[in-house]
Amino acid sequence: MIKNNLFKYLFIPLWFGILILPFMGIKGAVFTAIAIGAGWGVFFFLARLNILRLIKFELPFRKVHVTKRNAWFANAALLFISLILPNFLNNYYIDVLTIAGMYAVLALGLNIVIGLAGLLDLGYISFYAVGAYTYALLSTKLSISFWMAIPIGGLLAALFGFILGVVTLRLRGDYLAIVTLGFIQIVHIILKNWDSLTGGPNGILGIARPRIGSFIFSQPIHFYYLILIILVITIAVVNRLNNSRTGRAWIAIREDEIAAEAMGVDTTRMKCLAFSLGAFWAGITGVFFAGKFAFVSPESFTFMESILILSIVVLGGMGSIPGVIIGALTIIILPEVLRGFANYRMLIFGALLIIMMVVRPQGLIGSQKRKVELHPHDEKIYLQEMESLYDVEKG
Repeated sequence: MIKNNLFKYLFIPLWFGILILPFMGIKGAVFTAIAIGAGWGVFFFLARLNILRLIKFELPFRKVHVTKRNAWFANAALLFISLILPNFLNNYYIDVLTIAGMYAVLALGLNIVIGLAGLLDLGYISFYAVGAYTYALLSTKLSISFWMAIPIGGLLAALFGFILGVVTLRLRGDYLAIVTLGFIQIVHIILKNWDSLTGGPNGILGIARPRIGSFIFSQPIHFYYLILIILVITIAVVNRLNNSRTGRAWIAIREDEIAAEAMGVDTTRMKCLAFSLGAFWAGITGVFFAGKFAFVSPESFTFMESILILSIVVLGGMGSIPGVIIGALTIIILPEVLRGFANYRMLIFGALLIIMMVVRPQGLIGSQKRKVELHPHDEKIYLQEMESLYDVEKG
């Protein structure tokens, strides 16, 4: 028991040290890991003495509650750090964080489909491609601005998601995965061979970058703050959906679709809604991708990209918003940390993922299952009422 707890307490400081290594160097990473480890040690020491019993924290490895006030302060602190962080980094690291933000938005969208609704979608990257090519065509052929293209790309991707949801209504598990796999192959072939519209393998060049009046987004820090805004909005919307009746209906479908339908959940509408909303965020991210790089091609939207996003969701913890964000940072930053190992970095990266899945199959931060507990007095009243009902039926 002691060894197990010791491993848990040392795991997070070590993991943060690895993530911070490319930004602060070896000394900075070691100092950060030691500081976080010391903080965790002090916290758990005080917790053992019941000094912190009046404060409710939520930790990845303990089932405790979080007060709204603590959650608000934690979120505000993370947002403040995200806002000031680019001022201490060069353009390369800002680009890495921007790409991590893109994949976090994509993973949050896929988390709606897989983590909440339990629908295995292997063709999710196709909606990402729809959004990117939508802005590319609107910009180069109709000169429509980036800001107008964001809702258009999102809605068009949502429409494709709705169509896929309707086609796969009666499919589950492996059969659903095969159909979504076929869908991404169809989209990829269309993008690669419809030369007159998509440019074929050469893609589309000369896409206009985002601009506000005379100010043009051209530096990496500009796109960092833009994707940060998109990410914050995505987190707020997905969190609201997660805690709404719609989110509860998705979770019911994930756990047992037949039982959910028997309880009155409109599974047809909810499954189509999950596909549409998940695709919507992929479309918005695709528009951002096209605006940032000013170029799109079919090679940016392959099946392996879908697997990468699926890995982020599974690694972070299906159904967990913080887990998905940490998973995106891990998947994107960790290969950069290992870049010094040249040809062996992807081998090491894969081995670390395997070890992670063996140690914590539920992900870095698994979704918390809420358990309703009755007060002893309420439980006594409930049992008395059940006994009286039983006596009436027996009489």
